Amino acid sequence: MKKVVWFAVLAFAYLGARGQTPPNARIVRLSELTSLMSRPSGNVMVVNFWATWCAPCIQELPLLEELNASAPDVDVFLVSMDLDLDPDPQKVYRFVTRRKLQSQVLLLDEPDPNSWIDRVEPSWSGALPATLVINPHTGKRIFVEGQLKEGKLQEILAQVR
Repeated sequence: MKKVVWFAVLAFAYLGARGQTPPNARIVRLSELTSLMSRPSGNVMVVNFWATWCAPCIQELPLLEELNASAPDVDVFLVSMDLDLDPDPQKVYRFVTRRKLQSQVLLLDEPDPNSWIDRVEPSWSGALPATLVINPHTGKRIFVEGQLKEGKLQEILAQVR
């Protein structure tokens, strides 16, 4: 009997959590993302473009999460590119929950990346991961295509400050 009760508790917990949106994740359109990137915030912004299917993206997430936790003067945004391949956000929500991501996760709902990539960064080929670091006060922007290493991210932050 205890096994049946325990199984029922686990089943309800799984089903209840399955459809929940993490509090730090939301779906956005390009207009909202570009508005966010051009806001006159007090903080430097690190905008990372990634996907759950991209191994280098996943490998650099701990570095970005560490920055988010340790640098109160930096806003970290993780922009998921998953919705262009799979319109169901639950896969990303489960990933965010399972990995315990604390940074702001934005699911970009734009079906054709080729129509907007140049508006984010003209030099971007579309490869992932990609990171844009912006200082809204100085207007300095540095774009990096490819996986970030710890020293490189700190170097970029020093350059835009």
